[in-house]
Amino acid sequence: MLPSVRAFAAEQGANPLTVAKAYQQFQTDGLVRVQRGVGMFVREGAAAQLLGRERAAFMQEEWPPILARMERLGLSLADLLDPV
Repeated sequence: MLPSVRAFAAEQGANPLTVAKAYQQFQTDGLVRVQRGVGMFVREGAAAQLLGRERAAFMQEEWPPILARMERLGLSLADLLDPV
């Protein structure tokens, strides 16, 4: 269960509107479920879903420039695993 917007904002010293927007985004992304009158709960599999998104973003956005630089420097994956 997630803490209430007010409680979390007070605990973290954040603006309650910022926390409310984040909670809304979690709900939109399917990471939490709302149980009316009870609160918000993290959905099962949310961590795996986030990890999958991060991996995809890395492979699409970060890895290509790294790979291109490795190729320019003449480095292979083996070089990275066995640095001299």
